[in-house]
Amino acid sequence: MSTPTTPQPSRGGSRKVLPLLLAGLVLLGLAAGAVFFFRSRSAAPGGGLFQAEQPTDTEARVNVLALCDAVQGYRDEHGAYLALAPEPKEVPRGGVPVPFPVEGPFHAIGFEPGEKVRFQYEVVVQESPVGEPEVSCLARGDFDGDGQNSVYRVRLDANGMTSPVEVEREGE
Repeated sequence: MSTPTTPQPSRGGSRKVLPLLLAGLVLLGLAAGAVFFFRSRSAAPGGGLFQAEQPTDTEARVNVLALCDAVQGYRDEHGAYLALAPEPKEVPRGGVPVPFPVEGPFHAIGFEPGEKVRFQYEVVVQESPVGEPEVSCLARGDFDGDGQNSVYRVRLDANGMTSPVEVEREGE
């Protein structure tokens, strides 16, 4: 009677092929991703890898809501709304970020948009015909540098609720 023998795995067989195949696919994917990245960057306006970030209105939309939240928080704590003059003094042009004051009334109410901004911010407080305060939080910017400003506005009602962001001349 013969004893059964177990087959010995061959050296260099299918066990080594699978990891090599997977490694090859990963490298191929990385190479394709790199080609796509470099082509998309060079096809962008201005070309090149290290071009300036394209300005968007996201800053204005996010910050004008944050500004109204800060204004409402100040009112909740101090009992009155605070009107704030425009900062920075000049409306930023061409989408170029400019320094925002690190101290002053905006800082006092807790509004911190960052070191540099592409929009000017302001809080206007007026009395409504029925004697309640009307509060508008504004952001102004001029992306294309033509002197016409885009204006982003959020209003606070008497209960401290914010309106949706209203936009005039978007993209200017």
